[in-house]
Amino acid sequence: MSEKLYARDAYGEALIELGEKDKNIVVLDADLAGSTRTARFGKKFPDRFFDLGVAEQNMMGVAAGLASCGKVPFVSTFAIFGAGRAWDQVRNTICYNKLNVRIVVTHAGITVGPDGSSHQAIGDIALMRAIPNMTIIVPCDAPEAKEAILASARYQGPVYVRLGRLKVATVAQKDGFKIGRARLIREGKDISIIACGIMVKKAENAAKVLEKEGINARVVNMHTIRPLDKKAIIECAKKTKAIVTCEEHLLSGGLGSCVAQILAENIPTPMAMIGIRDRFGQSGAPDELIKEYHLDVDDIVQECRRLLSKPQLS
Repeated sequence: MSEKLYARDAYGEALIELGEKDKNIVVLDADLAGSTRTARFGKKFPDRFFDLGVAEQNMMGVAAGLASCGKVPFVSTFAIFGAGRAWDQVRNTICYNKLNVRIVVTHAGITVGPDGSSHQAIGDIALMRAIPNMTIIVPCDAPEAKEAILASARYQGPVYVRLGRLKVATVAQKDGFKIGRARLIREGKDISIIACGIMVKKAENAAKVLEKEGINARVVNMHTIRPLDKKAIIECAKKTKAIVTCEEHLLSGGLGSCVAQILAENIPTPMAMIGIRDRFGQSGAPDELIKEYHLDVDDIVQECRRLLSKPQLS
């Protein structure tokens, strides 16, 4: 069984690594440095760490100002606040001006668990997708989170990186990480499962279950939601009969919507989407919520079976 690690820890480690190499790296937080793991950077580089308190809108404005002066700010808070409460400032001060601000949010999705709906960001990808110039990355595990942070430091323009709260299993990956290029986890000829975030491991596990039934599933880690890897999606459509997308996010405006748009414009393909269907989150244990919102391995398996059972695909 693969090791489970906090993506947040990987973020904290990456910040220190970047800070040691580049004095222009600065970190801002909104009174959540312990949870986001930015406190580690603050302890090592106190003159380059700024806790702005519970004032996320102001924090985004300060980050924009620092970026305009040549600094490379990493801004952190919980996803519900970074994408929701500060959306206006992200749009008008950061993205409009194409500033090199890296917004790295934690505690995204329903797996925040007992904190409940008020703290469960399930529409943040859609909010960030609605802003021109924004790059969106959803790492699947801790090693990929570190790769994404290191890559984002060299990237031009605003970047939004979405991390969760819980420890997650590590996904074995062959290809190196590159922003905008999907990673093939598993080859397959019958159906493609395109996933992001914690759903990548679930997609991989679903493919193993399907294999026992004689169904050969291709699994793709679509870690970058924007710019989306159009080539990888079209390749899935050409090599398999159908596509299933998986995300810990509302279906409206998330990964599934992105993939559907590419398919509709280029190569219409039967598809289905695993995600949250027009509901708010609620308080509960993460595993219970995964089952309640139909985001588990069994749900992916059943959707693949259903799709492949259609007369036109049999």
